[in-house]
This record gives sequence, structure tokens and C-alpha cells, in this order.
Amino acid sequence: MKNQTNKALFVILAIVLINIFLFTKAYFSNINTPVDKTDTKEISFTIKKNSTLREVANNLEGKDLIKSSTAFYIYGKLQDTSEKLIAGRFVLNKSMTVKEIANTLIDASKSEFVITIQEGLTVKDIDEKLVEMELIKSGEFISAIKSFNGWQYYSFLDKNTLSKSNVPLEGYLYPDTYYLDPSDFKSNDLIYKALDNFEKKWQTAVSANGTMLKKYSISEIITMASIVEREVFGKNDRKIVAGILWKRLESGWMLGADATLLYEKNNNKITQEDLQKDSPYNTRKVKGLPPTPICNPDIDAISAALNATNTEYWFYLSAKDGTTIYSKTNEEHNSNKAKYL
Repeated sequence: MKNQTNKALFVILAIVLINIFLFTKAYFSNINTPVDKTDTKEISFTIKKNSTLREVANNLEGKDLIKSSTAFYIYGKLQDTSEKLIAGRFVLNKSMTVKEIANTLIDASKSEFVITIQEGLTVKDIDEKLVEMELIKSGEFISAIKSFNGWQYYSFLDKNTLSKSNVPLEGYLYPDTYYLDPSDFKSNDLIYKALDNFEKKWQTAVSANGTMLKKYSISEIITMASIVEREVFGKNDRKIVAGILWKRLESGWMLGADATLLYEKNNNKITQEDLQKDSPYNTRKVKGLPPTPICNPDIDAISAALNATNTEYWFYLSAKDGTTIYSKTNEEHNSNKAKYL
């Protein structure tokens, strides 16, 4: 009986030792072997404020950055990683080992949040970009814009005019790269940074001789700049097109800019039905500037609207190769459309 008991204990001990060996082997394999040592594609990974080590481990496995959340958790506990985790955005990849990832996540110098607002984006586009980066829920940035109450800090903002808009700050969120804290991100953080940046760029543009300020309000100039931003590329072409559009406006013509119609659409196609709309953004049918800017323009477009080039041209079009073609008469313009489009 005693021998049988000893034999059973030996078997149990052997099984335990084998399991320990297998677990240890798997553990070291998981922490030393990356998911894919050849895959160096950058993957954005964000640690929110007060995240636990277990949550971080699960999220890493969920993004396929590690093989085992358990192995990462154990490694983190042994290295006291949970007390050193930095809230922020990190750039990781599948070729990194658990050790490399853990060391990155406790390095404050590698924590960053970067958002780039490209020229020509709308408030809606920015909202979608923030949602894509998992910083907000859909519509939160738009809501923050609508509830903006910092008018008194910015002399270039006309509250009486802009507050009537559905998107009050459209046109004034300057396109640039911004660094923010993702661990405690609020839409207002980005809004105020973009407005501060706009203020600097606006002063630079005005100091370079903003002749149109003698005729038009800042709101009207930014609206024109936003149209120029979406209509044409290149400094010289933008100044010429701005001159054409100002001339049309002052002569009682309709602006006829397709970009204003597209502002209300979710695609880049204009239909015959669109052309018949009575919308104030349909500048092919309604005279005057649209009620708001149609995007957020950069310094080149703003400078073009401020310092437009006066020419004999009344018409323009963008050829398929991106070249801007100008015409003096409607007949010449129709001929150019047939030739270049």
C-alpha cells in the first residue's frame, strides 16, 4: 500500500514538474519571440489613464501585438511594469518582443499623440479622424465645436456671424500637426490649439499686405480662402482664381464654384439635381458667398484671398492633368471645356 502511495505521489510530482517545464518554456517563448519578426508595419497603441496591466495585456493581444496576454501580464508583474506604465499613444509593431513592448510602454519619451489636420479638411472630417484614432465617439468633436464659448479670446472670430452657423468654427481650425495628451483627451484641447495656430498664421498673412481687408470682413475672406483651397492648387493659380472669384462677386455674378456644392455632399460627384438646389452653398444658382467657409484653408489659400491677382480672366477650369486653364469669355471657356475635359 505504501509503495502504491509513493508511486502515485511520484506520478503527480512528475506531472507537476512537466507542466511547470512546459509552462516555463511557453512563457519564455512568448516573451522572447515576436508575433512576426518580419512585420515592421507601425501600429498605434493607446494606454488610457489609470489602465491596469491586465487591460493593457488584453488590448495588446487584441491588436495581435503579442502572442499571449497572460505571458505579458506575468512578465509585467515580475518587472513591476504595472507601476511604471505611461498613459499615451505609442507606435509599436509585430516584430517587437514582449520585453521590447513593455520597455516602450514605460518610456515617457516614446509616448506621444499626433494628429495632422490636412489643409482642406472640414470639421466633419476632423471628427471622423479622431473617431478613427479611437479618441472620441462619433460626433463628439462636432458637438464641442457647436458648444464653443471662447469667443472672447480671439479677435478674428465674429461671434454674431459664426454662432449662427451649424458648424461655427469651420474655416478657423488651422491645418497642421498637433501633439496632444491621449490619456486625457478632450476635443477642446485640439480646438484651442488650432485656433491659437490660426491666429499666428492670420497675423503673418495680414502683415504681408492684406489688401482685401479694406473691402471685406475676416469672415468673408476666410470663406473665400476655403473655396480657393478646394478649387485649385499652387500659389500663383490660387491668387489668380481668387481674383476671378472676387471679380465675379463684385460684378453681381454667381461664383459658380463646384467646391461649395460639394460641401453638403458625402462624395465628390455633382448631379443635375444638385445643380438645381436652392441651397446657399449652390453658388451656380445663388449669388454671393456661401454662409460659411467650406473647409479649413492653409496660409497659401488665405494669402491668395487677401492678395488676389487681378487679371482679364473671368473663367477657369482644372484640366485632367491638374493644370488650371483660364478664359476671358464664356465662348472661350466652353471651348476649353471641350478641349481639356
